[in-house]
Amino acid sequence: MTALTLPFPTVSRSPSTVTVSTATILKPHFDSQERENDFEIVVYVPGVVAAGIEITANTTDLLVNARKQHFVRVNFGALHLESAQYDYQLVLRLGRSLDYAALRASFNDGVLRLTIPKKKAMGYVEQPEVARVA
Repeated sequence: MTALTLPFPTVSRSPSTVTVSTATILKPHFDSQERENDFEIVVYVPGVVAAGIEITANTTDLLVNARKQHFVRVNFGALHLESAQYDYQLVLRLGRSLDYAALRASFNDGVLRLTIPKKKAMGYVEQPEVARVA
């Protein structure tokens, strides 16, 4: 199993650089719905562009990282608006019944829609009876 937590760069704060640390990560709001053939997750990540979204999946977990574009002005001064620059990270444990390789994603106006099909049920196959002659 691979590690799902991606390291975010930590840079010291100076007039010419941006401070990004692991403390600047928010869990986004999301809705989920299980349907007959698939599982749908809608993640709300306002202020993010499509190029800033990274989706990682393994056998049981789904990780969504959504990074905002950070703009720094020369006359930057914090005015309790730090949360406006937070990046998003969502980690969900969904189990082994989903086909993560067939995941479909769409993004429009800060709404990420993920559809993950369910794996085909492995039915029990009865073995035909064998007549034994003693």
